[in-house]
Amino acid sequence: MTVFEVWAPNPDRVRLEVNGVVHPMTKDAQGWWRADVESAGDARYGFLLDDEDAVLPDPRSPRQPDGVHERSQLHQLDATRWTDALWTGRQLPGGVVYELHIGTFTPEGTFDAAIDRLDHLVELGVTFVEIMPVNAFNGTHGWGYDGVLWYAVHEAYGGPDGLQRLVDACHARGLAVLLDVVYNHLGPSGNYLDRYGPYLTEGQTSWGQTVNLAGPDSGEVRRYIIENALRWMREFHIDGLRLDAVHALADTTAVHLLEELAVHTTALSAHLGRPLT
Repeated sequence: MTVFEVWAPNPDRVRLEVNGVVHPMTKDAQGWWRADVESAGDARYGFLLDDEDAVLPDPRSPRQPDGVHERSQLHQLDATRWTDALWTGRQLPGGVVYELHIGTFTPEGTFDAAIDRLDHLVELGVTFVEIMPVNAFNGTHGWGYDGVLWYAVHEAYGGPDGLQRLVDACHARGLAVLLDVVYNHLGPSGNYLDRYGPYLTEGQTSWGQTVNLAGPDSGEVRRYIIENALRWMREFHIDGLRLDAVHALADTTAVHLLEELAVHTTALSAHLGRPLT
């Protein structure tokens, strides 16, 4: 049995489509809709809001094989493919960081192609590889700062499995991996979050609407961000995150999002037994 869930307090009705079959969903008091589907496997799925016929991708989609406007796909990394069990991490102070963009680092523009150039970075004395954003964005080529599905890895780079192979290869060479993430805004194409709930609010940024960190229902939005950050470090073995434009994280709550994220990161670091940045 596979449990599908989505936080969507805005619509009055949400239906789940799995491999072309539509299932009803039930809503709880917190605005979460859930449905159980038997033997979903690696199904393509999406959500229909209210009486609309358009199937929207999952805000927490683990994979977008056909682009950010299309159905999501269930996906889990194969844990047996990791070979970094002895990796104990690196402390960032004193490290040598090399920032790279997957799409332009090699002619192929893929995670697998980047692996072939890691030995050169080691020869240069690099100890940390900082990867520019890899979350799903519209189109094939881009810098990654217009991502719209934060949980999915850009398919043109090699998708989630490709990122797993790259991180594993880095660790095999003694290279720690930092990932650039963007939590202050979303791209203009493929962003359906406001259809689901109050993820966004009017903000004073050059990108338009900003992320709702302090308004009504902001607790679930903050959870959305924090769980995404922890996912990179826990599931993809990322060693740390570089947060883009933190000055644009408009948070007037008693505990700033960055402080809350730091607490969770410290706890995860203790659990994993390796430093996280």
